[in-house]
Amino acid sequence: MPQKQLHLGAFMRPTTLHTGAWRYPGSWPDTNFNLDHLVRFARQLEAAKFDAFFMADHLAVLNMPVEALRRSHTIASFEPFTLLAALAMVTSHIGLVATASTTFDEPYHVARRFASLDHISGGRAAWNIVTTSNPDAARNFGLIEHMDHDERYVRAREFHDVVTGLWDSFADDALLRDTQSGIFFNPEKMHVLDHKGRYFSARGPLNIARPIQGWPVIVQAGSSDAGRQLAAETAEVVFTASPNLRAGQALYADVKARAERAGRAREHIKILPGAFIVLGDTREEAREKRARLDGLVHYDSALASLSIALGLDAARFDPDGPLPEVPETNDSRSARERVVGLARRENLTVRQLAQRLGGYAGLSLVGTAQSVADEMEEWLCTEGCDGFNVMFPYLPQGIDDVTLHLVPELQRRGLFRTEYAGRMLRENLGLPRPANRFFAGT
Repeated sequence: MPQKQLHLGAFMRPTTLHTGAWRYPGSWPDTNFNLDHLVRFARQLEAAKFDAFFMADHLAVLNMPVEALRRSHTIASFEPFTLLAALAMVTSHIGLVATASTTFDEPYHVARRFASLDHISGGRAAWNIVTTSNPDAARNFGLIEHMDHDERYVRAREFHDVVTGLWDSFADDALLRDTQSGIFFNPEKMHVLDHKGRYFSARGPLNIARPIQGWPVIVQAGSSDAGRQLAAETAEVVFTASPNLRAGQALYADVKARAERAGRAREHIKILPGAFIVLGDTREEAREKRARLDGLVHYDSALASLSIALGLDAARFDPDGPLPEVPETNDSRSARERVVGLARRENLTVRQLAQRLGGYAGLSLVGTAQSVADEMEEWLCTEGCDGFNVMFPYLPQGIDDVTLHLVPELQRRGLFRTEYAGRMLRENLGLPRPANRFFAGT
């Protein structure tokens, strides 16, 4: 039986999420709007055989305090489809994942854009379904209040059904292009969806040929109960935020079991937690890099993140002393316990803790290429994941470290591919091509 291998995505927006990254020595502060840099990254990730370049998106300037806003490079970036269409022209194998909101878009628009990207890229497109919750985004679309959480997921389920139905508008062999007879397509191989539902009405058909992959790959990132159920029913890749292996194993088992209850095969849904990776020649060097990076987060900006996590005003604490006992509040107990546990475990001062939260506080793998490969192997072999969405701490050095040191170590162990399985994203993820629901055999 072949050894199980990791899948690796590169989570970009189109750069790192850490708010201090643009100030790190040697980093390129203009990456968000520098196409040459982004082309370099996409080609480098493809040379390392990454599965996908994951372009996240926000539909508003991020909602954060002004002091944090003025210091963060994450406030703005390219529109995903424009960027990924450009990157499709300079790559040939790496998948291209774009976020599109089911809250502030229409199924017909999303179906057209992803079908186009799939054709342009030769079958490498993927749709990251998000149910946008940012109130500032709502205001950009003429709404004062946001839709209820669970209702957003009900809407998203119908949205998915309409989009995939539109992708199936034509049979794969509908376009004859017969120059001798003068027949371009067979009308009997075209389906009119005529969807009328609770949230959407879409007649169809889509005015684009069926995508090369049948459907672009479906990605989803919800972690709530409603989000997990949507993922189990619709997603083929699930981007998770598991903070540790135990949590990862629990989520992995839950989502896979839900998928099976929905009539799907476990291997047809890939669980990829986000992993912030910092590498050094020694573990101590890697920790020093992380500390230096976190230290670039301005304390006044970071305090807001700490206060929110603790449910109280952290400005009253001594910034250079240990975190004192924190009383319980009506805010999230799990968030408070996680933050207090982090402070105690790593012996962080209040300032260091705030800067960690203000930079990036999710799952972090910090060490040598060998030690990080050990951790990734444990996650894979104990059913904590099927791979990772890699987050880079700074650019370009972070990508250099992963592609030049970590990937070769994973390949040496047989944990990661040395060649792509094919040109389409579905081939490289080991996912089947969806049958056309309206035309048998296509």
